[in-house]
Amino acid sequence: MNSLRRYTLAAALAALSAQAFSQDQPVPPPLRFPEEIPDKRLPNGKSQRDEILKAEHEENLKDADHLIEMARQLKEQIERDDTFVLSLSTLKKTDDIEKLVKKIRARLHH
Repeated sequence: MNSLRRYTLAAALAALSAQAFSQDQPVPPPLRFPEEIPDKRLPNGKSQRDEILKAEHEENLKDADHLIEMARQLKEQIERDDTFVLSLSTLKKTDDIEKLVKKIRARLHH
């Protein structure tokens, strides 16, 4: 008797779900890859995507130079510090370096 109820309930749910899916619902457009999206042009005729990539590249180069300078300063601070004592400024410098690296990484993964 219990199995008959379960079967009836399952059949009713299947019929309701089939009815819900068979209604005319708008089908969403297929997802498009970035290569398929038309590129916008700037007033000077250049590609907007190319200009954004160029600006990001320049930012990466500038940040990489800054990262090299910060790493050099960190090395000097570590050399000055005592063997068993680490200054707070050294720890702050490592945090700053980590933030800059994450910023560069996020821009590269974009």
